[in-house]
Amino acid sequence: MRFLNSSFKWLVLFFALLGIISSVVYSHYLSGMLADDERKHVATWVEAQRTILQSSDSASITLATHLSVQNTRIPIIETTEKDSITGNYLNLDSSAVLADPNYLKKQLQAFKKYQPNPIILVLKEQPFTANYYYYGKSSLLDEISWYPIIQLLIAFLFIAITIASVRYMYKSEQNQLWVSLAKETAHQLGTPVSNLQAWVELMKEQPQNEVLANEINKDVNRLQLVTDRFGKIGNAPHLEQAFPAQRVEEVVDYMKRRMGGQVTIACNIANLESVSTLLSAPLFDWVIENLLKNALDALEGKGTITITGFQTQQSIILDITDSGKGMDLKAVDRVFETGFTTKKRGWGIGLALTKRIIEQYHKGKISIRWTEPGKGSCFRIELPVISEV
Repeated sequence: MRFLNSSFKWLVLFFALLGIISSVVYSHYLSGMLADDERKHVATWVEAQRTILQSSDSASITLATHLSVQNTRIPIIETTEKDSITGNYLNLDSSAVLADPNYLKKQLQAFKKYQPNPIILVLKEQPFTANYYYYGKSSLLDEISWYPIIQLLIAFLFIAITIASVRYMYKSEQNQLWVSLAKETAHQLGTPVSNLQAWVELMKEQPQNEVLANEINKDVNRLQLVTDRFGKIGNAPHLEQAFPAQRVEEVVDYMKRRMGGQVTIACNIANLESVSTLLSAPLFDWVIENLLKNALDALEGKGTITITGFQTQQSIILDITDSGKGMDLKAVDRVFETGFTTKKRGWGIGLALTKRIIEQYHKGKISIRWTEPGKGSCFRIELPVISEV
């Protein structure tokens, strides 16, 4: 699914870029065609001026006058053969001309940059007398010039919306899949856990089994807690004021009794004991458990896990650091994705659910503070502070 999603994005991008390039090339072609056509219109207009000035035939003058007034789009400035502005112009803002004595000069410079070769109307050969006609872009040509840029912006907007929609649908499908899986798991665990609880109660009735029954009961209660956690996935959790440091210490105590003797867990968060926030205790415990289990897997039976914390003005910061095998950049980029795992038998849902619990349910943040292959990793949790006791 990830491959198809990535391929679809590249396919959309390819066709969008193909369309943009084709549009730019075609727009450039149209601009060139229109520029040539406008020069011909200006030449026709100049020829009409020649007829008006030099012809004595009334029919020719009438036709020339008709052609002359047809140009309503192309701006023109008339100069002498020495490039002195005569004061005659066409399709320019007359109010701007009156308000700014240099307006025509500025426009003339712009016209020369656009089309340095004027159209010449020779009035007299000896001495040489002529009018030069410089012209600029029409409004239509300007609009065509802007068209590729506008289309480019629209295309990028289309690409962004399409990719965002695909990502949203993909995440929604993934979330729905894992929520359904979690709820079905909780449902399937419910009956055997209840039966185990009943068997534990029967064992307690025999005094010689009391110690064993109590130990088994702890693990059965743990199974019940896991079942409750899975059942809460997909539902809005009930948050209560709690102390994260206390929750972390309880999970660490539980994990210490069930890990190898060559692994050491150091919990240095006494400075956070009086700092509280809103928590769903079962789900937050699950987060710490997941991170500790991942750290234990990274240690491969030997090493150190250190939990440290501090408080800022707005957040509670918890860092869980291990001296394990660390991660490469590829794993870092995908570590919180649903289905991604570096374990041979992993499902790739632990860290994805951890991120969901912290960021969606508790409005916090979880990230990899640092990691280095062969030296270990550090995960950071940030939770909002609500009060101090």
